[in-house]
Amino acid sequence: MPKMKTHSGAKKRFKITAKGKVRGRHAMTSHILGKKNAKRKRRLSEPVAISDHDAPRIKELLRK
Repeated sequence: MPKMKTHSGAKKRFKITAKGKVRGRHAMTSHILGKKNAKRKRRLSEPVAISDHDAPRIKELLRK
């Protein structure tokens, strides 16, 4: 049986932390940035923990 391949798109967008949580980027950070203030953009630039509901699906994509 061949090995399962890691999902290339997920590999570029998500990381698994040491404790097993999934980290990813905030939404709303790619365009229409002129109307967002600097504090909001700074806050959105930090990685965020993905919700517990979505994490199992992402972990499945990242399994090798």
